[in-house]
Amino acid sequence: MNDSNGLNSLRGPGVHPLFAEYVQSETRRQFFRRGGNVLGAAALATLGMQSGNNANVFSGENTPPHSGGLGTLPHFAPKAKRVIYLHMVGGPSQMDLFDYKPQMNDWYDKDLPESIRNGQRLTTMTSGQSRFPIAPSKYKFAQHGQSGMWITELLPETAKVADDLCFVRSMNTEAINHEPAITYMQTGNMVTGRPCIGAWLSYGLGSMNNNLPTFVVLVAQPTNTEQIQAISARLWSSGCLPGEHAGCSFRSVGDPILYINNPTGVPTDIRRKTLDGLKSLNEMNFRAVGDPEIHTRIQQYELAFRMQSSVPELTNIADEPESTMELYGQEAKKPGSFANAALLARRMVERDVRFVQIYLNNWDHHGNVAARLPSQCKDIDRATYGLITDLKSRGLLDSTLIVWGGEFGRTVYSQGGLSKENYGRDHHPRCFTMWMAGGGIKGGTIYGETDDFSYNIIKDPVHIRDFHATVLHLLGIEHERFTFKNQGLDLRLTGVEPARVINELLA
Repeated sequence: MNDSNGLNSLRGPGVHPLFAEYVQSETRRQFFRRGGNVLGAAALATLGMQSGNNANVFSGENTPPHSGGLGTLPHFAPKAKRVIYLHMVGGPSQMDLFDYKPQMNDWYDKDLPESIRNGQRLTTMTSGQSRFPIAPSKYKFAQHGQSGMWITELLPETAKVADDLCFVRSMNTEAINHEPAITYMQTGNMVTGRPCIGAWLSYGLGSMNNNLPTFVVLVAQPTNTEQIQAISARLWSSGCLPGEHAGCSFRSVGDPILYINNPTGVPTDIRRKTLDGLKSLNEMNFRAVGDPEIHTRIQQYELAFRMQSSVPELTNIADEPESTMELYGQEAKKPGSFANAALLARRMVERDVRFVQIYLNNWDHHGNVAARLPSQCKDIDRATYGLITDLKSRGLLDSTLIVWGGEFGRTVYSQGGLSKENYGRDHHPRCFTMWMAGGGIKGGTIYGETDDFSYNIIKDPVHIRDFHATVLHLLGIEHERFTFKNQGLDLRLTGVEPARVINELLA
């Protein structure tokens, strides 16, 4: 910008020298962007005053419960207020856990019929095999609960709450490799950079608590670490949504959140004065520039200050009675374990954290199912039972949706060597099993059906888009009306292809 008269006008009375220096160095593109943001901020303020909500966002007052979110949401009364999403990274084997196929015992070591495969693509890990021998599950199954749900012997504790679970056996996806598959499951798109489901809910529904993040992520450590998949913060990114909606990752070693404590020699009153000074500078910059990310920064600083007292209290499980540890298993005392994460998830939703995501790795069973699958199931079994039972006893299960599942399933044929005692399974996107509980879900039900080989869906397919639409519905959101404008497009979690709410799953 070379308008000397314009620059001179910026040096007059009432113009802050920092702003004048900023404008002098900005480019033409930055100038027009700043103008657009200022106009947008003014329009937003006007709309807020018209709706009667003309409170100053920089008043310094504590953010009230149910803060943030869109004024138009929820679209209707929600069945669930919170979500605990248990993602089993790697793709659990549906045949060895929940999709019982006793007919396969007669097919041991016989080739998968071409009429079943029907030319479907394979991963490069098995596409070069000379044959595809059928590997029946080596584990026993039994029916549980009044609903008679078939569940593997590896999950005896989970089987006790069978009547609370709703199995979806007909999940399917187009993604056949981990990176696009897990991204698809979390964001509704195989291409990275989109907002994840937790960020969407934070953006749309806002916070229900004053002192903790709206969206929290816990990465649990499996006992067996034979084949770990990469997990990165992109999975809990806010994408194009404002940065404040990204997931806040809690660590299992050291401070739960980096820099949660004041530096040595800095008391709380000094930290408060420092933040007040930063807030004043940021407010000044926001009024001048109008960048919404400045508002995000202010909110994050204030939340971080409040979390200095709330997070240590949240993560200190010493106040839990021994009966709770018995419920979740003694592993709950071990930081970083799945049981510990499950207990923390209960403590979080008890304090009205909106969305808690727990990742557990090492479900990528290309080989050695005999050793690895029992270890994985032991990690989750008692804790899953404990979580559901604990929430139910506290009156929280009806308003908390629990989701369990991976990014795809596993093949009925063996990858590599096959014996009746051990085998491996490759990725299988054509069908896999997930379950949900609580939060408006009809427990003790099964939806969808696969063929005898657990290879193709023969009844009631459920795509990832349908799954997302159903989760949003349970939280009172009509997925087709829940959008965010980005680069001229109205983005939504369920994308542009048809998606439907699976009403048969709803209580």
